[in-house]
Amino acid sequence: MSGLEDRLALLERRLRQLEDGGTAAAEGAAGDRVAVVERLHRLQAAIDARDWDTVRATFTADGTGYRRTGIDEIVAVMRGHLGGCGATQHLLGNTRVTIDGDRARSLSYARVHHMGAGDMRGKFFECMGEYDDRWVRTGAGWRLSHREFDMRIQLGDFRVLRPAADPGH
Repeated sequence: MSGLEDRLALLERRLRQLEDGGTAAAEGAAGDRVAVVERLHRLQAAIDARDWDTVRATFTADGTGYRRTGIDEIVAVMRGHLGGCGATQHLLGNTRVTIDGDRARSLSYARVHHMGAGDMRGKFFECMGEYDDRWVRTGAGWRLSHREFDMRIQLGDFRVLRPAADPGH
Protein backbone atom coordinates (compact mmCIF):
# COMPACT_ATOMS: atom_id res chain seq x y z
CA MET A 1 0.00 0.00 0.00
CA SER A 2 1.05 3.56 -0.56
CA GLY A 3 1.42 5.99 2.29
CA LEU A 4 -1.82 7.70 1.25
CA GLU A 5 -3.70 4.39 1.22
CA ASP A 6 -2.31 3.56 4.67
CA ARG A 7 -3.50 6.89 6.06
CA LEU A 8 -6.93 6.49 4.47
CA ALA A 9 -7.34 3.00 5.97
CA LEU A 10 -6.40 4.35 9.41
CA LEU A 11 -8.83 7.27 9.13
CA GLU A 12 -11.65 4.93 8.10
CA ARG A 13 -10.95 2.71 11.11
CA ARG A 14 -10.99 5.71 13.46
CA LEU A 15 -14.28 6.91 11.98
CA ARG A 16 -15.89 3.50 12.62
CA GLN A 17 -14.67 3.64 16.23
CA LEU A 18 -16.24 7.07 16.75
CA GLU A 19 -19.51 6.00 15.14
CA ASP A 20 -20.00 3.05 17.50
CA GLY A 21 -19.53 5.13 20.66
CA GLY A 22 -16.09 3.83 21.56
CA THR A 23 -16.92 0.13 21.97
CA ALA A 24 -14.75 -0.79 19.02
CA ALA A 25 -11.99 1.41 20.41
CA ALA A 26 -11.88 -0.59 23.64
CA GLU A 27 -12.04 -3.86 21.74
CA GLY A 28 -9.53 -2.47 19.28
CA ALA A 29 -7.03 -1.60 22.02
CA ALA A 30 -7.14 -5.18 23.32
CA GLY A 31 -6.79 -6.50 19.79
CA ASP A 32 -3.91 -4.11 19.17
CA ARG A 33 -2.11 -5.38 22.26
CA VAL A 34 -2.50 -8.96 21.07
CA ALA A 35 -1.30 -8.00 17.59
CA VAL A 36 1.82 -6.26 18.95
CA VAL A 37 2.71 -9.21 21.21
CA GLU A 38 2.16 -11.69 18.36
CA ARG A 39 4.38 -9.60 16.06
CA LEU A 40 7.01 -9.42 18.80
CA HIS A 41 7.00 -13.19 19.29
CA ARG A 42 7.27 -13.79 15.54
CA LEU A 43 10.27 -11.44 15.42
CA GLN A 44 12.10 -13.28 18.19
CA ALA A 45 11.43 -16.66 16.51
CA ALA A 46 12.62 -15.22 13.18
CA ILE A 47 15.86 -14.04 14.79
CA ASP A 48 16.46 -17.55 16.16
CA ALA A 49 15.70 -19.06 12.73
CA ARG A 50 17.88 -16.44 10.98
CA ASP A 51 14.80 -15.61 8.90
CA TRP A 52 15.99 -12.19 7.79
CA ASP A 53 13.00 -11.64 5.47
CA THR A 54 10.63 -11.81 8.45
CA VAL A 55 12.94 -9.54 10.46
CA ARG A 56 12.86 -7.05 7.57
CA ALA A 57 9.06 -7.24 7.35
CA THR A 58 8.75 -6.51 11.08
CA PHE A 59 10.67 -3.22 11.07
CA THR A 60 9.82 -0.02 9.28
CA ALA A 61 12.26 0.76 6.46
CA ASP A 62 13.69 3.68 8.45
CA GLY A 63 13.57 1.91 11.80
CA THR A 64 16.28 2.25 14.40
CA GLY A 65 17.75 -0.35 16.68
CA TYR A 66 21.00 -1.87 17.89
CA ARG A 67 22.54 1.61 17.45
CA ARG A 68 21.80 1.47 13.73
CA THR A 69 19.39 3.28 11.40
CA GLY A 70 17.50 1.63 8.55
CA ILE A 71 16.51 -1.97 8.05
CA ASP A 72 19.62 -2.88 6.02
CA GLU A 73 21.93 -1.75 8.83
CA ILE A 74 19.78 -3.45 11.49
CA VAL A 75 19.83 -6.79 9.67
CA ALA A 76 23.57 -6.44 9.00
CA VAL A 77 24.37 -5.99 12.70
CA MET A 78 22.14 -8.96 13.62
CA ARG A 79 23.82 -11.14 11.01
CA GLY A 80 27.20 -9.95 12.23
CA HIS A 81 26.45 -11.18 15.74
CA LEU A 82 24.51 -14.34 14.93
CA GLY A 83 25.92 -15.53 11.61
CA GLY A 84 28.76 -17.54 13.15
CA CYS A 85 26.93 -18.41 16.33
CA GLY A 86 25.26 -21.74 16.99
CA ALA A 87 21.65 -22.11 18.08
CA THR A 88 19.99 -19.22 19.88
CA GLN A 89 16.82 -18.82 21.87
CA HIS A 90 15.23 -15.44 22.55
CA LEU A 91 12.71 -15.87 25.37
CA LEU A 92 10.39 -13.03 26.37
CA GLY A 93 8.26 -12.55 29.44
CA ASN A 94 6.41 -9.92 31.44
CA THR A 95 5.50 -8.08 28.24
CA ARG A 96 3.64 -4.84 28.81
CA VAL A 97 2.05 -3.03 25.87
CA THR A 98 0.76 0.53 25.83
CA ILE A 99 -1.33 1.64 22.84
CA ASP A 100 -1.58 5.33 21.95
CA GLY A 101 -3.61 5.63 18.75
CA ASP A 102 -1.38 4.49 15.92
CA ARG A 103 1.68 4.15 18.12
CA ALA A 104 2.55 1.57 20.72
CA ARG A 105 5.30 0.72 23.14
CA SER A 106 6.16 -2.74 24.40
CA LEU A 107 8.49 -3.54 27.27
CA SER A 108 9.57 -7.18 27.63
CA TYR A 109 11.99 -8.95 29.89
CA ALA A 110 14.30 -11.18 27.85
CA ARG A 111 16.59 -14.11 28.42
CA VAL A 112 18.70 -14.81 25.36
CA HIS A 113 20.91 -17.90 25.07
CA HIS A 114 23.57 -18.22 22.34
CA MET A 115 25.49 -21.46 21.75
CA GLY A 116 28.96 -21.40 20.28
CA ALA A 117 29.81 -22.99 16.94
CA GLY A 118 33.03 -24.19 15.31
CA ASP A 119 36.01 -23.54 17.57
CA MET A 120 33.58 -22.04 20.11
CA ARG A 121 31.52 -25.24 20.35
CA GLY A 122 30.71 -26.03 23.98
CA LYS A 123 30.84 -22.37 24.97
CA PHE A 124 27.85 -20.08 25.37
CA PHE A 125 26.86 -16.48 25.92
CA GLU A 126 23.66 -15.66 27.75
CA CYS A 127 22.22 -12.27 28.52
CA MET A 128 19.18 -11.04 30.37
CA GLY A 129 17.59 -7.65 30.18
CA GLU A 130 14.67 -5.72 28.80
CA TYR A 131 13.58 -4.84 25.27
CA ASP A 132 12.00 -1.42 24.85
CA ASP A 133 10.22 -1.44 21.49
CA ARG A 134 8.31 1.34 19.73
CA TRP A 135 5.69 0.39 17.15
CA VAL A 136 3.71 2.23 14.48
CA ARG A 137 0.49 1.08 12.90
CA THR A 138 0.61 0.85 9.11
CA GLY A 139 -1.93 -0.36 6.58
CA ALA A 140 -0.12 -3.71 6.76
CA GLY A 141 -0.29 -3.90 10.57
CA TRP A 142 2.08 -3.01 13.40
CA ARG A 143 5.72 -2.39 12.49
CA LEU A 144 8.70 -1.87 14.77
CA SER A 145 10.13 1.64 14.44
CA HIS A 146 12.67 1.57 17.29
CA ARG A 147 14.26 -1.12 19.46
CA GLU A 148 16.56 -0.91 22.46
CA PHE A 149 17.91 -3.70 24.62
CA ASP A 150 19.04 -2.91 28.15
CA MET A 151 21.39 -5.78 29.00
CA ARG A 152 21.43 -6.25 32.76
CA ILE A 153 23.11 -9.64 33.20
CA GLN A 154 25.79 -11.37 31.08
CA LEU A 155 27.05 -14.91 31.48
CA GLY A 156 29.56 -16.88 29.46
CA ASP A 157 31.80 -15.92 26.56
CA PHE A 158 30.72 -12.97 24.41
CA ARG A 159 33.02 -14.22 21.61
CA VAL A 160 30.41 -16.81 20.53
CA LEU A 161 28.67 -13.84 18.87
CA ARG A 162 30.44 -13.41 15.56
CA PRO A 163 29.84 -13.22 11.82
CA ALA A 164 29.62 -16.31 9.66
CA ALA A 165 32.91 -17.54 8.21
CA ASP A 166 31.17 -17.37 4.82
CA PRO A 167 29.35 -14.00 4.76
CA GLY A 168 26.88 -15.36 2.19
CA HIS A 169 25.13 -17.37 4.92
